[in-house]
Amino acid sequence: MSLQAADPLSSPISALSVTDRLFFEGPHAQLDRHTAERLIGQSLDGMDDGELFLEYRESESLSLDDGVIRAANFDTSSGFGLRAVLGSETGFAHSDDLSESAVRRASNAVSMVRQGRSGTLAAVPAPTNRRLYGDANPRDGSDFAQRAALLGEIDAYARGKDTRVVQVSASLSSEWQAVRIMRGEGRDIADLRPLVRLNISVVVERDGRRESGGRGLGGRYPLERLTSPDVWKGAVDEALRRALVNLEAAPAPAGEMDVVLGAGWPGILLHEAVGHGLEGDFNRKGTSCFANMVGQRVAAPGVTVIDDGTLPEARGSLTVDDEGTPTGRTVMIEDGILRGFIQDRLNARLSGVAATGNGRRESYAHAPLPRMTNTLMLGGDATTEDMIRSTKRGLYAVDFGGGQVDITSGKFVFAMSEAYLIEDGKVTRPVRGATLIGNGADAMNKISMIGADVALDPGIGTCGKAGQGVPVGVGQPTLKLAGLTVGGTA
Repeated sequence: MSLQAADPLSSPISALSVTDRLFFEGPHAQLDRHTAERLIGQSLDGMDDGELFLEYRESESLSLDDGVIRAANFDTSSGFGLRAVLGSETGFAHSDDLSESAVRRASNAVSMVRQGRSGTLAAVPAPTNRRLYGDANPRDGSDFAQRAALLGEIDAYARGKDTRVVQVSASLSSEWQAVRIMRGEGRDIADLRPLVRLNISVVVERDGRRESGGRGLGGRYPLERLTSPDVWKGAVDEALRRALVNLEAAPAPAGEMDVVLGAGWPGILLHEAVGHGLEGDFNRKGTSCFANMVGQRVAAPGVTVIDDGTLPEARGSLTVDDEGTPTGRTVMIEDGILRGFIQDRLNARLSGVAATGNGRRESYAHAPLPRMTNTLMLGGDATTEDMIRSTKRGLYAVDFGGGQVDITSGKFVFAMSEAYLIEDGKVTRPVRGATLIGNGADAMNKISMIGADVALDPGIGTCGKAGQGVPVGVGQPTLKLAGLTVGGTA
């Protein structure tokens, strides 16, 4: 089944009508809305919280390597997840069978969490008329042949830019997700969510040495924005520039040194090393290094960290989270002082605080968890030039690659994909193979200068937690950190 919103829709009422047609109407519908409401009421009677989460998703991906389309996929999926919460315990059942009998079986299963106990059902999230992105399917306005041809144009353009280009890879993906969150008594919330992404990788070769560079773009907007020549050509140019920089790079030095982190995507360090430790479940259970530290200093003065799910069309933004709570702007660290955590409904209730609109799930087959949306550090008043000028010996890390972190201890390791040596207050030569090693809480206290150039990443982040992946955004201004440990290859 394929159903699209014909025009950009602008209110929750239209999203409800679209999801009515998807889940309850038409010749193939096996579930009646009133029956679903009755079953939800039975499932949640005597519970503290819960919902029926209905989802329909269309996704398409195309990938090209060396001038040939290597993969082309189109997929539709639909299903439901039914959750009942009592105390700290959750009963959860899911199925890709959107029928009355399947929901009834799920209702019987989740009701087992009662075990003779009874709770008080939490209030339904307050409704909102805010819309952060259009409702239409992002593929509207183009056809498959056009999208496939675009990847060929990207390949030809990249090879025509420089004779040292020996390999080009490109992929284009889009997704349209429709969700309906039901709590009984007709109190439903619906959301229609577009998501697109373009990835480009370029490999260059000189004298037998090969290096690569990449660029990704994405967000919650129509696909035609990525297929504009100005946009994709700019992405190719940037990928090629990075590859050529790496071709000139020397092995990175190792040791303790000052590090200047670039704006935007290097905020992935903030996301991984600090953000996960500020999620409500880890703190309620006491497994985060930030547990029981609200009101205490956890970062250098001037450091303010927020999670903001309300940024229009950003990859991590949501009009409502996957529990139906409107997303918001949550200040987690203010001027270096820990103010609070991001919360889903369950952990907020058990902690005696308000939900922040951060209950997220990968799909109908997963129960929601407290997750980040767009996590970023706010700006200061320093300039990049001042940071570099004040550094005797260090690294300027413009962009990051992959990394890993231990949430309990906060220890991290991150690879730098574009970095330069700083010598006597000047950027000198590019280096390769540099890694940043440290502890998140310690690193936040080593921030000595904060730039004014706050930037969000270009729309490429996916966050993993408990086996679930969700799209996120990260961001920060340019920062200077004193005395970090750098692993190198020199």
